[in-house]
Amino acid sequence: MAYILCLETATTNCSVALANKGVILAAKEDYNHTYSHAERLHLFIEDVMKEAGIGLSDLDAVAVSKGPGSYTGLRIGVSAAKGLCYALGIPLISIGTLRSLAHQIESKNGFIVPMIDARRMEVYASVFSHAYQEVRQTKAEIVSETSFEEYLNQDIVYFIGNGVSKFSEICSHKNANFIQNKLPSANEMTMISYEKFAIKDFEDVSYFEPYYLKDFIAG
Repeated sequence: MAYILCLETATTNCSVALANKGVILAAKEDYNHTYSHAERLHLFIEDVMKEAGIGLSDLDAVAVSKGPGSYTGLRIGVSAAKGLCYALGIPLISIGTLRSLAHQIESKNGFIVPMIDARRMEVYASVFSHAYQEVRQTKAEIVSETSFEEYLNQDIVYFIGNGVSKFSEICSHKNANFIQNKLPSANEMTMISYEKFAIKDFEDVSYFEPYYLKDFIAG
């Protein structure tokens, strides 16, 4: 058995999934436009464990979305994950938020650009091949008409995430395919986390911190 609890709190989607060897046993999420993590995350954890019929002591690891994303959302998710790992004596697995978001696209060709809304015309984005290999590292960038032109001129590019609405308004390239109204979810974390579990790719629970990418600025 390899029971892994996956937590995704990087955006407004408060999402929890429990899987065994990458196969989802139970999942719950609040897929809306307001942050509800502080109120719902622990309730969702209780719900998925109850639905799957196993106890916390049966868990083999906890996986958490490490960012980039909302500063407060990431803090809540990572704090919960570390608390569980400490209490249960199990490994912590971290998964890049944009990597799991990219896995919502299935294609036999082209590129995938997951992008999360930041401030004004800025997004957090990275570029993956259709086989989910990272071909450009994550950046915080201001989108313009020529953004991602290098990839658009080569092949079809799938843009996904809540940052897509900004870019779709200014990009008219024939190879651009915009997938609107999608947020990172714990569902796509399940298989990635199992692959990392199998090779013991774990974080140091004591020192692990979210990947904020940019410094926190109070609003």
